[in-house]
Amino acid sequence: MSKRASFAFPTSARLFGRRLISHWREQSAIIRTAADWTVLLYVIIPGGLFGGRLYYGFWNEALPSWSTFLPFMVIPLLLVILLSTGGMLLLLQEGDLLFLRQRQSWIKTIMLRGIVYSLAVTTLKITAAFVLLLPFLIRGYGLTAEAALALLFLTIACSWCIKLLGHIVRVQRQSWRRWLWQIPAIALPCGIYFRVVLFWSTYPVLLWITGVLFAGAALFAIQYRLRMRGTFMNDVREDYKQRMKIAGLLLRGVLDKPRPTRYKPWIFRKSEPLLSSKLPESRLSAAAIKALVRNPAHLKLYLQFTGVAAVAIFIVPPLLKWLVFVVLTSLMAYWLFSFWSLFIGDDYIGILPFTKEQKAEAGSRAVPILLIPFAVICSAVVCFSIYAWWGLILFIPLGAAAGFMISRVFGTFRLER
Repeated sequence: MSKRASFAFPTSARLFGRRLISHWREQSAIIRTAADWTVLLYVIIPGGLFGGRLYYGFWNEALPSWSTFLPFMVIPLLLVILLSTGGMLLLLQEGDLLFLRQRQSWIKTIMLRGIVYSLAVTTLKITAAFVLLLPFLIRGYGLTAEAALALLFLTIACSWCIKLLGHIVRVQRQSWRRWLWQIPAIALPCGIYFRVVLFWSTYPVLLWITGVLFAGAALFAIQYRLRMRGTFMNDVREDYKQRMKIAGLLLRGVLDKPRPTRYKPWIFRKSEPLLSSKLPESRLSAAAIKALVRNPAHLKLYLQFTGVAAVAIFIVPPLLKWLVFVVLTSLMAYWLFSFWSLFIGDDYIGILPFTKEQKAEAGSRAVPILLIPFAVICSAVVCFSIYAWWGLILFIPLGAAAGFMISRVFGTFRLER
């Protein structure tokens, strides 16, 4: 028996095929955990029949009245949103670092086939979306068959370019540099695509030329990707993210998204005292403030509520603005004291020798500091809406005073002394 025949998968093509089948089985198993095939049939069959009848009506009956009011730029905008989503699946595994390290040709073959598979899936996704939009393009906006075909080719070629460039950036860059490099990798091709599509009626050949350029950039990106070195672990990480996308969608409302590992916090990077006082109560207050700001979930909720509150105050009549301001600031104070209760009840804080009075004093210092920025922003909305330029002078003292007073009122019955 030859040495090649002794392997379970004697060729890299056979190994890729086995991994692709395993990937399909994994995705189907994830879907079956949410709904049995019997349940899906009850949804797919009626939905398919209803959707087919609706699509037939788009071609043979009058288009919906709402479609006549939409400008053409809505179509490329929807396609741009579709282009900018998704990623690449190379079907690399952690064990390849040990067993295929000496077979670079195998790894290249698996990567190349993974790229072709990912681009094929992207092509099918783009084509399906384009077919759904085709009645509106031809009957609603008057595209000819040749123009629609050119637009489809341009969209597919642009999607290939974006997927490859975005993948290269994700496996090469980390943290904020990754987001910075996403601008030329994703935003720039999307902007070019959106601009070119608007010329379909005056310069239809421009769609074909731009599509060819995007396809050429995609071929260059494939060659560059196969020559890249030192990104194996990032490739495996990106593959894992793509494989777990369906599971993430199913579990989004059930489990919290795991926080990424950080060696340094993104804010307050140095563990210096936040407050000038060196009393134990001040140190505990500073720790609570840092805990809220450094936690992405808590900070996101704080900022979201601030934005919603500012909009709510802006749209209500002037006579109700101060009343709504007080109510919303009270709601924020209630949430901040709830956060304080969770923070002070943590097991780690429980081992520290703080008395009940010290914890209450620390809470009465931390919550006003956290509440005042919210109160000042909302106060600015009120003052600028009612008092015009006088609001520039009034919003900071009024907002700070209101935040301090409301936090004191809540602290009298929320803090245990």
